[in-house]
Amino acid sequence: MSVTLLDGGIGQEMVARAGDRPTPLWSTRAMMDHPGLLQGIHADYFAAGADIATTNTYAIHRDRLAPDGLEHLFAPLHATALAEAQAARDAHGAGRIAGSIGPLAATYRPELHPDAATAVPLYAEMVRMVAPGADLVLFESVASLSHAETALAGAAAAATGLPVWLSATLDDEDGTRLRSGEAVADLLPILDGGGAAAVLANCSAPEAMPPALEVFARSGLPFGAYANGFTMITKAFLENRPTSDTLTARRDMGPEIYADHVLRWVGQGATIVGGCCETGPAHIAEIARRLREAGLHD
Repeated sequence: MSVTLLDGGIGQEMVARAGDRPTPLWSTRAMMDHPGLLQGIHADYFAAGADIATTNTYAIHRDRLAPDGLEHLFAPLHATALAEAQAARDAHGAGRIAGSIGPLAATYRPELHPDAATAVPLYAEMVRMVAPGADLVLFESVASLSHAETALAGAAAAATGLPVWLSATLDDEDGTRLRSGEAVADLLPILDGGGAAAVLANCSAPEAMPPALEVFARSGLPFGAYANGFTMITKAFLENRPTSDTLTARRDMGPEIYADHVLRWVGQGATIVGGCCETGPAHIAEIARRLREAGLHD
């Protein structure tokens, strides 16, 4: 078995390295204000052992840009994010690029997700935006069954031919449930009919991953996980247009402890692993080291 190693958090790493006070535009603002910072982050992840660079396009949505009068930058911001990932990959000489697409409306807020008539064409547009510079499309933080259905329908409508990976965000206290409260098991028929090439879980507590992975193993698809390092999702973060400084990093999630979790997921059959918010290059380097020692990664 060979394990594909994703990178770690991109958005939070951008905000941390920028050193600016977080805004509702999150890593998009950091990318706008600090040209070249993103390429350096991608380069650090490749150097740490990552096989894939995840583009900083998670939060580049029309509904995020419009309140600041920046919707006209929708396409240029995608182009910038793709270019910095490509430059890092080219300098490294190897690796793939995952075109990240986050949830419409808000992260962790499945009740705000638009209906299919609205969501499908928006997802299709974003798939077409990331496709020119990506090797695969990665839908991240999928919080409900309807989110999964519309994301996969949008990818099908875009018809780019790229593999589509779908990554769900879980109830931190019950990994058999999505953030919406719906059963992870109910994703399986959606994946089966929706053309997904892999299924993952992300941006949830590492302790929530094992029950979801047990379910994913029944899908017949490559599966895996990449967790966050937040203590909890606060009520303030679930308000409209939150900023990431309402979230607190765990103090018990250093590279060694996080890698312990990841290797347990690999023991369950996961073949795609990495890190999400509040994990960085040191976490990926430790995972890479452990995987190499186990003969699971070059």
